[in-house]
Amino acid sequence: MIWYQFSDAQESGEVKETEIAIENIGPLRRISPPRPLPEFRFIDSSGVEHTLRDFSGKTLLVNIWATWCPPCREEMPSLDRLSSRLGGKDFAVVAISTDLNGISVVQDFFQQIGINSLETYIDYNGETENALKVPGLPTTILVDTKGNSIGVKVGPMQWDSEPVVAVINAQIASEDRLESK
Repeated sequence: MIWYQFSDAQESGEVKETEIAIENIGPLRRISPPRPLPEFRFIDSSGVEHTLRDFSGKTLLVNIWATWCPPCREEMPSLDRLSSRLGGKDFAVVAISTDLNGISVVQDFFQQIGINSLETYIDYNGETENALKVPGLPTTILVDTKGNSIGVKVGPMQWDSEPVVAVINAQIASEDRLESK
């Protein structure tokens, strides 16, 4: 499970001088050192297949969720607001549904509750959940511009809260500093 996969390094809190660490990881559990995510595929509402490499160069907040999951439904508006507020060339929220009844269920849910900023993505064959060994829904992973997981949160969160926005802005700024070197 992603939670257990990353827990060893998190317990020690060790960070080598050459590694970037977010000073304040806020509500996310730090993954230290950052770990590459396994490759997995998911599709958008047009049926186009994607991987996280399609978002290369961006800090990502990858959320694994389902419409049948009450905590997932509860946090989705805050993910939409976060995407609206910070989404762009440096950051994206990638919310991947695990609904087995197809992408239309996700599209209907987004329309019902007024989700406007999030793209519709679905794990059409269980690959995402299996690759990440998701322990429960929702599970959210903060990913750096190189595709490494740097933080994880299992359970719901108010994603557009100031502490979360500060963590994401700090990560984007640290990535910008690395690029300018």
